[in-house]
Order: sequence, then C-alpha cells, then structure tokens
Amino acid sequence: MISIWLQLGFEHILDLNGYDHILYLITLCAIYSIRDWKKVLYLATAFTMGHSITLALNAFDIVSIPSFLIETLIPVTIILTALYNLVTDSKTKTKTNETVGYFLAITFGLIHGMGISNFLKALMSPGDSLIMSLLGFNIGVELAQIVVVLISLAISYIALNILKVNKSNWIKTISLISILISIYILSK
Repeated sequence: MISIWLQLGFEHILDLNGYDHILYLITLCAIYSIRDWKKVLYLATAFTMGHSITLALNAFDIVSIPSFLIETLIPVTIILTALYNLVTDSKTKTKTNETVGYFLAITFGLIHGMGISNFLKALMSPGDSLIMSLLGFNIGVELAQIVVVLISLAISYIALNILKVNKSNWIKTISLISILISIYILSK
C-alpha cells in the first residue's frame, strides 16, 4: 500500500504539468555548485519538512487555506527565492546565508504543501490509511526532489565547468528565467 503512495508522490513532483515545484527546486539550486550537494539536499529536505507539515494539517482537516490563495503564493515563493539568489553573494557562503536559506525553504515548503494537499486528498479512498498515505507520498516527493536537485546540479556543473559560463551570469539567468515563468503563472 505504501509503495503506491510513494510512487504517486514521486510522479507528482516529476509531472511536467506541475512544473512549479520543479521550477522552485531549480531556483533553489541556482546559487550552489556540485560540491555543495549536501547543503542542497538538506535544503530540499527542509522544503519537504515544510510541505509535509501543511500536507498533514490539511489532510487531517486542521488547516485549510483557499486554493486560489495557495496557487497565487506558490509562484511568489519562486520569485522571492530568485530575488534572494540575485542579492546573495554566492561566493560568500556565510552561516547567516545558510540559516536564511533553510528558513525560506521550510517556510515556502509550508505554502507548497497546501497546494499538494488538495491533490493528495483527491486521490484518497475512504479505506486508505491517512498516516501510511502521507508517509509514502512524502517519501516519494523527497526522492523525486533529490532527482531534480541532482539533475539541476549536474546541469550547473556542465554550464560552469565545461561550458565555462560565469557563475554570476548563471545565477542571474536562472533566477530571471524563474521570475519570468512565475509571472506567467501568476497571470494565468
């Protein structure tokens, strides 16, 4: 039973129709290089923790936020992450920058979790165990996020080390593209 939910969580993140989640992760990774992979995985896990909290709160009918508000806030989280990338000096990896990054990842995860919760609730049958469904789904989401993060870091490695793209230009390009796509999402 848990394997079905794991697969659903995995497929939900990698579904290109829901590209906002992938876009957030790519934006989150933009300031990091392949040697920072552990930090990025911790950030992705912080993001998962955030959305796991609201996913559970919504699934147990403790918290409910109108979907139109969530669908507006999700692209805003991408824009804010991109703006953070643009103002953060990627060469100066301070403890403060890391703490802010984790705080943003958890906070923005709370928002994304509300968006995912409606998807999860629509899939549940009356006989499904809510705890096992949430556990499997969240594990699947985390595994898919790791795939996205690793692909993003690999592409960054190719751009920065093989194609010799300037890191500052790389960050600006990824961040500005993310902002433009997010503005498009908001305009729909």
